[in-house]
Amino acid sequence: MTKRKPTIISTEIDTEDQNQPSVVITMRVDDDILDFTGHFLGHPLLPGVTQVDWAIYYGQMHLQANSIFQGMEVLKFQEPILPNTEVELELRWVKDKEKLYFAFSSKQGESVSKHSSGRILLGQ
Repeated sequence: MTKRKPTIISTEIDTEDQNQPSVVITMRVDDDILDFTGHFLGHPLLPGVTQVDWAIYYGQMHLQANSIFQGMEVLKFQEPILPNTEVELELRWVKDKEKLYFAFSSKQGESVSKHSSGRILLGQ
């Protein structure tokens, strides 16, 4: 296992508000992602640090978020992300505050699970 990123299913970018562009990325968190190794043996969960890494990576890729990590605010991990789960990553870059808002969620039928959310401070 050397894969570090999920399989992207779709990407919807909204740049109407130039100061707060956003994107919704639908992805499959494949079971062969390296980060599942040892986290935890027999009960793999996607680590929180991986979720933050993906938020920063895709925020920079799609929203041109700044690149220098300066901290996090209001970080919440609510429901674990399991292997082979299809999730949505919602990102919004607030340029004037240099904050990347993120939220991971998934749907099963009518039910929506909130996996994690927070704000990442990214400077220049």
